[in-house]
Amino acid sequence: MDARDDQDDVEKVLAGDISAFEQIVNRWQAPLINLAYRFCRDRSRAEDMAQEAFLRVYRGLKGWRRDSAFSTWIFAIAMNFYRSELRRLPERARLSQSLEVLENIAAQSTDSTNADRDRAVRRAVSALPAKYKEALVLFYFHEMDVSAAAKSLGLPEGTVKARLSRGRKILREKLPQFLGEFRLEEAQ
Repeated sequence: MDARDDQDDVEKVLAGDISAFEQIVNRWQAPLINLAYRFCRDRSRAEDMAQEAFLRVYRGLKGWRRDSAFSTWIFAIAMNFYRSELRRLPERARLSQSLEVLENIAAQSTDSTNADRDRAVRRAVSALPAKYKEALVLFYFHEMDVSAAAKSLGLPEGTVKARLSRGRKILREKLPQFLGEFRLEEAQ
């Protein structure tokens, strides 16, 4: 994805060419749906959440200050919306979802394929407390560096590094059968 394309399309939308927003949606739809899916684990709900995030992005285009990349800004809007959406779920439903994910991980055998291990790790990440999950998802799954993840989350870099470290520690505790084969790299 080219940052210049985003900036050009934003300028067109702000100048009145609303159809240019379609290009933004086409570029960012899959990443925002994937991010939402990691929050809710329901494809249909993830698509709805991403659609609402795009509405918020559209309404807030004038507010993009261009002091950070468009990708950082759009992820920050989406993350904030996704967090607030999940807070609306009753605590019991969130807890039940997390326990179900961890039970499925425990059922994985140690002779799983790499793809199975990857799925198990992704499910384990989705079961983490939100503050750790958000940092890990942006850093590992969306390949943001610590600085970009910190901007997206609205946190200091040191806080993101600490959350990455604590999230990895929790995963190591929850996934001992994978420690020998799947090592999480330390953030630099």
